[in-house]
Amino acid sequence: MQQTRTITDKILLVLKGLAMGAANKVPGVSGGVVAFVAGFYEEFIYSLQKVNLKALKLLTAGRFRSLYQYLNGKFLGLLILGMLISYFSVSKLLDYLIIHYELYVWSAFFGMIIGSIYYISKDFDDWDRNSLIFAILGIIGGMAISFLEPARENDNLWFVFVCGMISVSGMTLPGLSGSFILILLGNYVLLLVDSVNALYDTIAEILLWDFSFMADEERLRMLQVLVVFAAGSLAGLVSLSHLLGYVLKKYKKETFATIIGFITGSLGVVWPWKEKIFKTNELGEVLIDREGNKIIDNYDRYWPEFDISQTWLAIFFIVIGIFMVLGLAWYENKNHRK
Repeated sequence: MQQTRTITDKILLVLKGLAMGAANKVPGVSGGVVAFVAGFYEEFIYSLQKVNLKALKLLTAGRFRSLYQYLNGKFLGLLILGMLISYFSVSKLLDYLIIHYELYVWSAFFGMIIGSIYYISKDFDDWDRNSLIFAILGIIGGMAISFLEPARENDNLWFVFVCGMISVSGMTLPGLSGSFILILLGNYVLLLVDSVNALYDTIAEILLWDFSFMADEERLRMLQVLVVFAAGSLAGLVSLSHLLGYVLKKYKKETFATIIGFITGSLGVVWPWKEKIFKTNELGEVLIDREGNKIIDNYDRYWPEFDISQTWLAIFFIVIGIFMVLGLAWYENKNHRK
């Protein structure tokens, strides 16, 4: 069902897509949390559910206006526009900030997740023994994922397809980071760095009317990997949204309790005080990707030292992150009351 949206609503929806896209890019942060806190999670899931056989029939029949209405096209279109803008702007800024101010970026995200947990929990009035059990199971699941050992890189196409299906969960499951899942599966660099760079290079060459990449087997392989990954992501997005739509309708209380627990458990992934552990070969030499960057294997977390100013500045950014989320939530509630 299409909603009547003002110009302000449309701009805000693009900005929410922008925030969602930026969150999905960072290992440990879930775009689903943005959707949950910003108040459009259920509409997002139910809109994705509309990508089904009926939508395919409308498409093949050329009934594009009916398809647009059926898919809640205005909502999804503005959200996806924001994500695309984010991918070529905010996510690039985030890459820079993580390289130069990593501790403070992680601190801000840590604070944002704490703020999200508080905001979601305070309005959840269905706490009972059953929902507490589901919340605890969610916490255990989130923490277990935080401490899993990453696998080795695998460019087998069936596995790449599965990676796409699993990694897209960050958009639909609050607390589950698609980027972090790709690190655990061993394919973060392959799928979010190497294959994307291959696409950029190919587009740039085509614009210059240079088709020499057609003879480059490595480039063609990377493009093939990207296409299969995209197909897996689409399949995962559609199938997972149908599953989530079903459980939200049948078991809303238990689903929300599990999500609250899962987000709480995911705090271990975005703990600010950690050191990178890089992948090494049999000789103990650090492995690098095609761009010359060291490949992250996992993180070694530690407790901060409170006698240095850097720690207190990081805590300040945690507080900023908390208030960013609560400010967004307050603004959303204010708009809904109008």
